[in-house]
Amino acid sequence: MPTHLPPLDLMEPFEAAARLGSFTRAAEELSVTQSAISQRVRKLEALLDTALFIRGHRTITLTPEGRELLIGVRAALQHMTAATRALRQRDGRPRVRLGADTSMAQLWLTPRLAPALADSPPLMLDLIASDTESELLTSDIALLHGAGNWPGYTATRLFDDAVFPVCTPDLLSRAPLQTPEDLLAAPLIDLDYTHWNWMNWGIWLTETGLDPTRATTLMRTNSYMAQLDAARAGLGVALAWEGQLGDDLTSGRLVRPIDHAVTTPFGYYLILRDSAEPVARQLARSLLDAAT
Repeated sequence: MPTHLPPLDLMEPFEAAARLGSFTRAAEELSVTQSAISQRVRKLEALLDTALFIRGHRTITLTPEGRELLIGVRAALQHMTAATRALRQRDGRPRVRLGADTSMAQLWLTPRLAPALADSPPLMLDLIASDTESELLTSDIALLHGAGNWPGYTATRLFDDAVFPVCTPDLLSRAPLQTPEDLLAAPLIDLDYTHWNWMNWGIWLTETGLDPTRATTLMRTNSYMAQLDAARAGLGVALAWEGQLGDDLTSGRLVRPIDHAVTTPFGYYLILRDSAEPVARQLARSLLDAAT
């Protein structure tokens, strides 16, 4: 443990005395003597070279430094309490770590998770939503975009890349779009090119045979979900992946202003760790069944 952290047996008496406003009441709560509480607080003050309490006749008051320390100590003790409680309450269910990028977690996984879990044996699910691939690759099961090659995992393709423009019906009524070239004059909501295999407007327009420098970009974001939310709000035209947008298109909240889509060699995959336990393998099968 780092040497700059005071011992826990000094922090707990300090927190109790600060919370209760009394060394005596802190001693009663911790089942020690009042002098033991006082000595530990003085030792903590000596270690920090800072007065934590103003001592009066049978009263104690936190100094500004004491109040600042109390905030951190209280948060740390709460985290420790929560962690130990979770360990004590852990039952015998196996744990499965399931990872997905943020768009897949919200748009594809959430609607399918309940039936998949219903078909699986009892388990404790750790769900990780992240756009950092290295973090997702710590999972037993992950939903990832790419070419399908992840060493140590078996990959099953969920759907291909078919990327197309979407906007609200209201925006389409105000700015009719009939051909890909019409998009050059439309307000575009773009996605930062932070991942080498993700598509943005520059790539999409180029693949369609258009010059992206002629386009009008209204806003740019590093979040695919923020891009879709902006489109849902009627701000402009966004790009969408076909396999993630069924509900928006079915409900009519978003529409495809033109039929053209750009496809790539990439796609979304469910990947399963080769060394995964049987319960993770069953959940993976259930998710694949729910995908059909």
